Amino acid sequence: MPAGNIAMINRWFEEIWNQRRPETIHELMCPDAVGSADGEKICGPDEFKAKMYDPFTSAFPDVRVVVEGILGYVDHVVVRWTSTGTHTGHGVGIQPSGQKVAFRGMTWIQIRNGQLGDAWQVSNIPEVIRGLAGSPA
Repeated sequence: MPAGNIAMINRWFEEIWNQRRPETIHELMCPDAVGSADGEKICGPDEFKAKMYDPFTSAFPDVRVVVEGILGYVDHVVVRWTSTGTHTGHGVGIQPSGQKVAFRGMTWIQIRNGQLGDAWQVSNIPEVIRGLAGSPA
C-alpha cells in the first residue's frame, strides 16, 4: 500500500502543480478532506482549488514543484518539497513584483479510501509572500 500511496502523491504534485491539471484535484482528493496549510483550514477539493490552487497559480503562473523526499507508511505519506516561480500575477493579494521566489515545505497526508484525506502543511510560503508585499513593483 505505501508504494501505491507514494505514486498517487507524486502524481498529485506533478499533475496539479506542474502540468496545471486542476481536474485532478477532484479525482485524487476526498470530498470531505480537511487540510491545514500553514495554519489555514481548507475543507474539500473545491475550497482547496479556490483558496490554494487558483490564487497560487495566478500569482506564480510558472510555478514548478519538486518532490525532494517522500516517505510512506501504511496510510500516511510525508513529502518534503520545494517550488519556484515568478511573481507576475495578483493571486496572493499583492501587486506583482516580478521577483523569482523559492518556497520550501513539508506536507503530511493521510490516505483515505484511495484518495488524499486530511493533510497538514508547514512551509515558508507566508514568509516569502510577506517579503514580496514589501517589494517594489
